Formats: sequence, C-alpha cells, structure tokens
Amino acid sequence: MSKTKNYENVYYTPKFSSRSNIAIRRLSWFLNKPMTVTMDAIIENLPKMVEPEKVCQSCKIKDKCNYCIFCIPNLPQVEQNRNVMPS
Repeated sequence: MSKTKNYENVYYTPKFSSRSNIAIRRLSWFLNKPMTVTMDAIIENLPKMVEPEKVCQSCKIKDKCNYCIFCIPNLPQVEQNRNVMPS
C-alpha cells in the first residue's frame, strides 16, 4: 500500500480557533458583511502579503492552478508585475 498522500480531491472545512472566530466575526460586523464574504476578502488579499511564486513552489496539488489565487497568471496585472523576479 502506498503511503503517498493523494491531494487531488482534498477539500475540507477547517475548524477555527475561538480567537480567530471572534476576530472574523468582529471584522465582519465592522465591514457590515457576512463572515463568508469577509473570509473571502482576506483570502483574496493573501498574494499581497506573501510571495505567490514561493507558495506555488510548495504546492502539492499541481492541477488546480487555474483556480488558485497564488498562480501568477490569475493575479491582477499590478500584482503580476510586483511578483516577477528580475532575470
């Protein structure tokens, strides 16, 4: 039996810590948006906080790039330019 993990169809809903849940709830109230919309906004802004190409290098699901916010072609042009490494 293979011990290699199959990451192809790994989708799950993680449990948030109480602290994270409280923070998202309060931020959602402040924004007057549902928690799901607030979480999506936070996730969509992650490529501004980390180097997307490094995230891509550590990816274990190479066939989902078209859906990934860290994939350089999926980033807005301004973000693509910011993350291009000089030759």
